[in-house]
Amino acid sequence: MDPCATVRMLKECEAIHVRGNGDRMVFNPECRNPSKSALFARGRLSIEDLAFAATWPAIYQEEGWLACHGSPRSDTEYLLEEVRHDGVSIRNREKITAILGKDYAPLVLCGHTHIPRVVYLPNGCTIVNPGSIGLPAYYDDLPAPHKMETGSPHARYAIVEGAIEQLSVSIRVVPYDWEKAALTAARNGFPEWLHALQTGYV
Repeated sequence: MDPCATVRMLKECEAIHVRGNGDRMVFNPECRNPSKSALFARGRLSIEDLAFAATWPAIYQEEGWLACHGSPRSDTEYLLEEVRHDGVSIRNREKITAILGKDYAPLVLCGHTHIPRVVYLPNGCTIVNPGSIGLPAYYDDLPAPHKMETGSPHARYAIVEGAIEQLSVSIRVVPYDWEKAALTAARNGFPEWLHALQTGYV
């Protein structure tokens, strides 16, 4: 709930940034139906901040690995989960492989669902979703109504180490002042985030 401080921190760290659907909605004024949070951030970021975020690629790839937000073909597509009328389940390996298509890499980093997960495919590909730093649960109505819940309010990230042939992946779960974050969200006009930030449930 502090987009200015977030961008300032990202500018200061030497890291590769990949554009997500939320980022796209923030810096693209022609985006149709931007989210409430995107409008909140856009109204607070400077022209320089928006220009910085606009440089982030949708996909970043180097030898041996690839990073995207949702899937390589869309920043709003779940790569590892499938939404059905009766809920959300892990996608089978054949469908994941088909979605990756030509964008196969031995290591694929993705996100979007906010759910930490590691999937290993028969072709040797390891896919890592580190989870979310700032929102451990949410509700969405596309492509069908569903909830994504981690079950705790902790921030999450992942560390991937080792050679491509034998990767070691650690999902880190970190306590922080989630009560303060929840109250800040509510104060800034997002009361619907209060329970999710406090509990990891919708």
